[in-house]
Amino acid sequence: MNNLTTIDTSAAGSAAFYQPQGNEEALFMHAYEHQLPVLLKGPTGCGKTRFISYMAEKLGLPLHTVACHDDLSASDLVGRHLIGDGCTVWSDGPLTRAVREGGICYLDEVVEARKDTTVVIHPLTDDRRILPIDRTGEVLEAPDNFMLIVSYNPGYQNVLKGMKPSTRQRFLSMSFDYLPAAEETAVIVHETGVDQAIATRLVALANSLRELKDQDLEEGASTRLIVYTATLIAAGFDPLQACRAGMIEPLTDDAQTIVGLMELAQAAFGAE
Repeated sequence: MNNLTTIDTSAAGSAAFYQPQGNEEALFMHAYEHQLPVLLKGPTGCGKTRFISYMAEKLGLPLHTVACHDDLSASDLVGRHLIGDGCTVWSDGPLTRAVREGGICYLDEVVEARKDTTVVIHPLTDDRRILPIDRTGEVLEAPDNFMLIVSYNPGYQNVLKGMKPSTRQRFLSMSFDYLPAAEETAVIVHETGVDQAIATRLVALANSLRELKDQDLEEGASTRLIVYTATLIAAGFDPLQACRAGMIEPLTDDAQTIVGLMELAQAAFGAE
């Protein structure tokens, strides 16, 4: 069996903190109330997964999150027969569990999965809202409280791993991006407890790194990396060491590029 990263959560516990970017909450609520599938687009670490966790808690829905990868197949999502104690037993996959029980099935970076997964999700993204299971002969009808969410990063799209227009047009779509500097600073302060001056410098550094995307870097610094760096500083690490470990080393393996990026960090924290 292929390794499958699946996270099942419920609405129990404290609500996730989420900083709205626009009218995405209202759009999501409309999609849920009208049983519409949703596609989230945006760069790595800009808040897509946090948004889904926040909305699942807000709606009181179980959340089945699947981290898609190159080896993820339709069987991983739907389920398979397992051998044990001299017999075979059917085991539901995360998509099937969500359809049977209700809740949100979130396929993160869906374009990374094998192409046969598209065949599985198509019947769930039109007015049929069904999940045929060929190996058991079942045809499951999705309950009203089932919701299919997929996400991907358009910056990584290429000919082999793009989402077909015919698939994109099955979803209500929302674009996400990094927050404006003041709002992102507030998130860093809330998440890590660092003072506003430190958070402001970290966000400014991250924005400088984002300007290098597609030049020296494949990806810009995500909000997630800023949080990692801020937690290091809050724990007492030297700011430059924290920037290197939390924000710069994760972006590149090239030694010369790291030296150049550290100059940006030194400019941001030169007075420290």
